[in-house]
Amino acid sequence: MYAVIRLRGSVNISQEVQDTLKMLRLNRVNHCAIVDETPNYKGMIQKVKDYVAWGNINADSLALILRERGELVGGAPLTDEYVKENTKYKSIEDFAKAVCEKKAALKDVPRLTPVFRLHPPRKGHRGIKKTFQQGGALGFYGEEINALIKQMR
Repeated sequence: MYAVIRLRGSVNISQEVQDTLKMLRLNRVNHCAIVDETPNYKGMIQKVKDYVAWGNINADSLALILRERGELVGGAPLTDEYVKENTKYKSIEDFAKAVCEKKAALKDVPRLTPVFRLHPPRKGHRGIKKTFQQGGALGFYGEEINALIKQMR
């Protein structure tokens, strides 16, 4: 599973990139989407690589996002009770572990919004004009995306 976080705005952005960001449901800065590692999503991410940060998310970070930023349609927060009543999992942590092991999908929780609105990172970005490998904040993070998610919780 990839976590894809939009870091740059839409000024001077090409229509093709803007459409791809819309397909990924990343309409605003600091929005996060969780996507599968399929060739289709990899191609979409490659097209918008200069505007997003992405990496492999683990179960702990997914549980943190679901607990802190998970919302149901209408703005109600996602709770353990809601997950227990509407799925076969006992808590958000169990559901996050099942999603990372590909035994479940985020769609299994009814009325869960597919986009997570994150806080700007505590202590700030490392710069949104360079890639992660060059000392900036854009591009592929690998497992380090979990540290960025923790900063943006």
